[in-house]
Amino acid sequence: MPENENSNGFVELKGIIARLRGTEGCPWDRKQTHDSLKPYLIEECYEVLQSLEEGAPQKLCEELGDLLLQIMLHAQIAAEAGQFDIEDVLQCISDKLVHRHPHVFGSHKAKDAAEVEQNWESLKQRERQEGQSLLSDVPRQMPALLYSQSIQRRVAGVGFDWEKTEDIIDKLAEEITEIKQAPDHSKMAEEFGDLLFTLVNIARRLNMDSEMVLRSANQRFYQRFSYMEEACRKRGVSFDGLSFGEQNALWEEAKQMTE
Repeated sequence: MPENENSNGFVELKGIIARLRGTEGCPWDRKQTHDSLKPYLIEECYEVLQSLEEGAPQKLCEELGDLLLQIMLHAQIAAEAGQFDIEDVLQCISDKLVHRHPHVFGSHKAKDAAEVEQNWESLKQRERQEGQSLLSDVPRQMPALLYSQSIQRRVAGVGFDWEKTEDIIDKLAEEITEIKQAPDHSKMAEEFGDLLFTLVNIARRLNMDSEMVLRSANQRFYQRFSYMEEACRKRGVSFDGLSFGEQNALWEEAKQMTE
């Protein structure tokens, strides 16, 4: 479509989505359902994350558009079923943001970000139905690290937290001991889960995102191992033919060269 500086991009996009889903629209778009679109929604979220990590603004712009497409499709499907439309989605999030920011849109005062977070959790708790758990609305479909981090942050917001980070580190040593002393594989797996949970708790206390720091560690490993593979090709040697000591020496070289 020709660019028009006076056009409303959102209205235009809404019209495009409605046309794609219409009787004379695209067969692929018309057959989609909330369920069939689930994998694409997850994929687009991760592609946005990747573009953020790469620090590529143009790619981020494109991937955010792809993510918005998924939101628009879900809203259009709901509108066709008479459930809600994209305007309802916008109104819902607008109302929620105003309600949960009384220090901006109301008379409440907040001295810092920590107090804002506490107030946010307090407001969310009031919104829950009587008897509903603080953790009930944390999606269990989240990756395990993200879920663990989220539920720990929730309970910490109502005071269920360690007094000192050092105490959690001591707990880490305790969990390692329990793994060593586990009588069977099932109990060892349980203790290993507790160990991971404790590590996530330490990361939270140190203001680290467990998912992101693990993603960074994975990327560093990928870069270093790729260097090792390339070095072996250039030197005419087989990686799996190296001794353990030679592999470790090459790993140290890779660490220095990929820093």
